[in-house]
Amino acid sequence: MPLLDALPTILLLAVPLAAALSAGLILRLFPLLQRYALARPNARSSHTVPTPQGGGIAVVTALVTISGLLIAAPEIGGRPDWIWLAGCTLALAFLGAVDDLRPLPAALRLAVQAVAVGLLVWHLDGRLLPGAPLWFERGLALLAGLWFVNLTNFMDGLDWMTVAETVPVAGALLLLGLTGCLPPLPTLVAACLLGAMLGFAPFNRPVAKLFLGDVGALPVGLVTAWLLWHLALAGSLAAALLLPLTAVADATLTLAARAARGERVWEAHRGHYYQRATVNGLTVPGVVGRVFAVNLALAALAAATLFWPSWPVTLAALAAGLALVASLLRRFARAPAPAPAEGAAHP
Repeated sequence: MPLLDALPTILLLAVPLAAALSAGLILRLFPLLQRYALARPNARSSHTVPTPQGGGIAVVTALVTISGLLIAAPEIGGRPDWIWLAGCTLALAFLGAVDDLRPLPAALRLAVQAVAVGLLVWHLDGRLLPGAPLWFERGLALLAGLWFVNLTNFMDGLDWMTVAETVPVAGALLLLGLTGCLPPLPTLVAACLLGAMLGFAPFNRPVAKLFLGDVGALPVGLVTAWLLWHLALAGSLAAALLLPLTAVADATLTLAARAARGERVWEAHRGHYYQRATVNGLTVPGVVGRVFAVNLALAALAAATLFWPSWPVTLAALAAGLALVASLLRRFARAPAPAPAEGAAHP
């Protein structure tokens, strides 16, 4: 769809506004988070000292506030859809905030997540599988969204990891929207997500002074899933599969392996490929740098499927994306590096 002249300006303006609000809120909230929201090391942690969490409060607030202000522009439209998205996003942020302070039962968390995802799925327009029953398609969308919310949380276990995963996806969606491949409302949300995560990034830089927390990881996963749904519904299913492929592959393969071993998949652990990579000798910047580079390559492949829409290009892009992610995970899973000499610091 062609973009109106004012729309690119509005979309690009959203990025610095969301970044400034996110960073400003973190600066204001940091003393409170340091006092009341310390994340202490556990079986899943890569950090060794208590560190404040809750940066997601600023990320979600910036995302919802800036998108809510700019959606008033007549060029955007879709305000009812935004209201549902904002409401469900805030609901998961509240769930995550409570869970950060006092861990909740897994069944309760899953039930609230299912309601939030289900409400957004119910309000989706369009079909991906027109030959299948609507209940079947919506059921698949519900399962995919619920898994995406949780895998985003699972993958938020290393400094800058969620930044390295979310920024390329949101940035690619913004650029695709500017070229008319994505409707204005999802493009605006992607721009605000990009800005909010960029505002958070300096505080999460290794060694992190602040963590995102469940208050941020759960809603970021929900918003990203919603964006990818809209990209797929706009006729770009291959691009929607390619953009999050690194995180989806790591989390899905890890969960499947743990389930096959009979482990409790809902319990904290350090079995993800990106976590094993730090044990296997890679530094945190080395791990997230590789993830970021692969995600940029996936974004380029996703764009190729849109700008040269043909089966040969789409299949080649999907094959290349799978090969890139497989190579990355294989590197992360290599045999452990030699043990450090006695008295040496562990990575």
